[in-house]
Amino acid sequence: MKIGIGLPANIPGVRRELILDWARRAEAGPFSSLALVDRVVYPNFEPLITFAAVAAVTERVRLVTSVLLAPLRDATLLAKQSASLDALSNGRLTLGLGVGSREDDFRATATSLHDRGKRFDLQLAQMTRIWAGQALSEQVGPIGPAPVRAGGPEILLGAYSPAGIQRLGRWGDGYIAGGGGDSERARQLFNMAGKVWQEAGRAGKPRLVACMYYGLGPNASEGIHTTILNYYSFMGPMAQQMANNIPATPEAVSKAIASFTDIGVDELILWPCIPDLDQVSRLEDLVGR
Repeated sequence: MKIGIGLPANIPGVRRELILDWARRAEAGPFSSLALVDRVVYPNFEPLITFAAVAAVTERVRLVTSVLLAPLRDATLLAKQSASLDALSNGRLTLGLGVGSREDDFRATATSLHDRGKRFDLQLAQMTRIWAGQALSEQVGPIGPAPVRAGGPEILLGAYSPAGIQRLGRWGDGYIAGGGGDSERARQLFNMAGKVWQEAGRAGKPRLVACMYYGLGPNASEGIHTTILNYYSFMGPMAQQMANNIPATPEAVSKAIASFTDIGVDELILWPCIPDLDQVSRLEDLVGR
């Protein structure tokens, strides 16, 4: 199982220097990828722009959106931006895509929350045409640049509902489970994804990626609660419960990693809760080289 690490760019107050130093440190370590989550109504860095900066200071690690909220964006511009980032990073982009659920993000972007699934399907079809070099319509020609991989960047679909997971029958290269850190819940979702893939007659197997939060060090619990209660404040008391369950010791993090290994995950991405560079080194000590 590969181990990826999130960038702290979603934590309020983080500066450019930490993001780039974090990326360099991860590049030099055992990590397979750098990941970013997506919000609009929050003081986080925008994922695609952040990855453009990160691509300039790295050469090896993949850049994974985990996940990007596609319906908040125009499909044509998202396809062009993604292809540009993929080309600039020499084919290292993985687009984890989902529909989102926070109403304020949709209000801020003047997009509809209620038909986001239908619009997401249309976006996937349109982006696929663009990445294949096809004309957008009789009036609009091809839109470049061409992504490094024929057909476009790797796509992982993120969803929790059966209807959302059904998209894997037609679109995407795999499935990405969210950051709850519950390997049993992830296993159930992966089984659903695998069944959809098989029933659609798709060749091989879907790539399966999971995500979890972590924090390490003497004040890990405090740092975890600060970040989680802020980011998930809309969840009310459930945010407190979530923070309480995030591993905050080397033993707990190692146990959580092992639980995902046991269910056959291809890659596990650990999102940091503490914006200190030592979090990269502490996690590296656990996963080795």
